[in-house]
Amino acid sequence: MTAYIAAALAAFALSVVTGVAVIPLLKKLKAGQNILSYVKQHEYKGGTPTMGGIIFVTAASAVILLFCDKAQLRMAAVICAAGLSFAAVGFLDDFIKIKLRRNEGLKPYQKIVFQLAVAAIISVYACLKGYTAVNLPFSGRKVDLGWWMLPFAVFVYIATTNCVNLTDGLDGLAAGVSYVYFAALALITFVSGSGRYYTDVFVLSGFSIAGALVGFLLFNTYRAKVFMGDTGSLAIGGFVSVVSLFSGNVLLIPLVGIMFVVTGISVIVQVIYYKRTGRRVFLMAPVHHHFQMKGASESKIAFVYKIITAAMGALCLLTAAGGN
Repeated sequence: MTAYIAAALAAFALSVVTGVAVIPLLKKLKAGQNILSYVKQHEYKGGTPTMGGIIFVTAASAVILLFCDKAQLRMAAVICAAGLSFAAVGFLDDFIKIKLRRNEGLKPYQKIVFQLAVAAIISVYACLKGYTAVNLPFSGRKVDLGWWMLPFAVFVYIATTNCVNLTDGLDGLAAGVSYVYFAALALITFVSGSGRYYTDVFVLSGFSIAGALVGFLLFNTYRAKVFMGDTGSLAIGGFVSVVSLFSGNVLLIPLVGIMFVVTGISVIVQVIYYKRTGRRVFLMAPVHHHFQMKGASESKIAFVYKIITAAMGALCLLTAAGGN
């Protein structure tokens, strides 16, 4: 456990150092965020540097590769490749937004095609290498999906990356929920996976990504000095998916990551209901904007989201500990 904590601290420190170096560069390059005109509460955010996901993605990946056992280097590389590949898709999206000075980057279908390509490659690798088992929460049992893991994993990657992307709408929200998720995932994997090969690299990854995200939050909490952009949110979705899937803990995503799910569902409900009735369920979707328009501050919303995530993580951790 000492080594994992050391990795988290190293990722935190590297993230802070990277942030100090990168943010002035983003300002110099005028990589500012374009804000939607109808989101009045966010008018002051216009011009805030984006693409800040580079900060924690770089820090986390470096620490994972440097701290992992040599025997597990290949798995560490796969984890980093997944996060970096989704980050690359997000970076392209952010770059187009900045270059053309508009709020839309890649077309929705283009973004999905790129995401599907990355997800399919990683999912095929998982099936070929036999990472097809799924742990059933609260039961102590697992089920092997075999090649059914391929479509299931692709769905998980696409759903998770887009739900995290939608959660990135307030200062510190996506990063805050995500570091709690990764810390919980790491602890659950540590408690339930004792003695399993590759457990170390999954726990290391969880702690490293959590540490890097906490470092990023020094620049991203209200009022944010930098936004993670799609570079960061898609990378987080990729990291969440790959670590959860390969460790067998993918079913923790809708449990510990419940706020990602709530965010995604709120958008689906809003769109479907509006198309059928012409009316809205929420004042604005995703639902965190509904709470903001009701008068809740960004900091309070982010805090509540983190508390709910931590509570679900603690429940799953206690159950995992009780089963061992």
